[in-house]
Amino acid sequence: MLRLLRALPSRVAPLRVVAPRLLHNFVVDGENLTADLPPIKTHLVDGVPTSTKTNKTELLEYYRTLLLMRRVEIVSDLLYKSQVIRGFCHLYDGQEAICVGMEAAITKDDSIITAYRDHCTQIGRGDTAERVLAELCGRFTGCSKGKGGSMHMYLRSANFFGGNGIVGAQIPVGTGLAFAHKYNTNGGNSTPGSPSSQVAISMFGDGASNQGQLFEAMNMAQLWKLPIIYVLENNQYGMGTSKGRAASNPDFYQRYDNIPGIKTDGMDVHAVRDIMSFAANWCRTGNGPILVECDTYRYHGHSMSDPGLTYRSRDEVSDVRKSRDPIDKLKRVILDAGFAAAEDLKVMEKEARVQVDKAVEFAKNSAEPPLDQLYADVMVPNPNVVNGSYVRGAEVNSGIGSMMG
Repeated sequence: MLRLLRALPSRVAPLRVVAPRLLHNFVVDGENLTADLPPIKTHLVDGVPTSTKTNKTELLEYYRTLLLMRRVEIVSDLLYKSQVIRGFCHLYDGQEAICVGMEAAITKDDSIITAYRDHCTQIGRGDTAERVLAELCGRFTGCSKGKGGSMHMYLRSANFFGGNGIVGAQIPVGTGLAFAHKYNTNGGNSTPGSPSSQVAISMFGDGASNQGQLFEAMNMAQLWKLPIIYVLENNQYGMGTSKGRAASNPDFYQRYDNIPGIKTDGMDVHAVRDIMSFAANWCRTGNGPILVECDTYRYHGHSMSDPGLTYRSRDEVSDVRKSRDPIDKLKRVILDAGFAAAEDLKVMEKEARVQVDKAVEFAKNSAEPPLDQLYADVMVPNPNVVNGSYVRGAEVNSGIGSMMG
């Protein structure tokens, strides 16, 4: 065994860092801007956008949201290291442009379900930094009443179905959401080719890209032409394993047989926004599922227990930060277009810090869930059950609680 271990390579070859990719050839007309998008790759689909239109108001709003998301993740790191946040914690810094661009392309009537790296998705759906940080700290004021933690955020009012802790488990559930959308839009008629007013988005990482349940769910979605966008957040590593060592074909956008696919720059807000808008329209008009691969990178390790440097170098992480950081890229566009001065953006950065610092104090000062919440929310209250709760056992008469009559 020792001989075999010594034969293995001592370190993985460094990831090739892509050169900076900004909105380029842009033209400014007053407070409006048009530009070419970064290069896009496609599979079995035509007509994807290659240019974008935006304006000063949009750019500054995207920048403000990116700053908020980044700051929440930075303080989450600090709170974890000071043992205020405990348990599992997976940070999203580096990938924020996906959430911001995606939300700009859809509505809150559309459904989203994701894996366990979900803090920024929760904020993108409209929740507050206070409720997100309170949840991370296990407080009753959190978005899941302090009982879900980092991996199980949830916002039913905005059709966000979590935060799921099992790799790939959210993919078939998201496919079920798409079936529900199509079924409900057409009054119970889910005939292939029929339109849907809502779409479902099932997000997962390259680490889940080889899961059998993904292929099974995609097969069903294509058979029934379900309105679902499979968003693959390719941050280059599944835990500590690079995509090249885990996938025989790492070109994920084209590897799922007859499912159309698009690969875009996941660290560019406008590239994500415009491709997601195209994909949402594709689904709404009855064309069936589509996959969007967002090429991105996470700055932290897989989770807080992973330093993230045993399988990649500090230089690799630093190079990506310097060349592709979504906040810096958008900042350069805003400055080059003359939509704000550097001093104005510094004020926005300070505002984000102050906002999140207040959210941290809110979380720290919030109470933990009371003991009577220990068994709450396990089952939906049932009016036909004594005291409103009954959990069925393996046999109908071996449950916990008492059925009426």
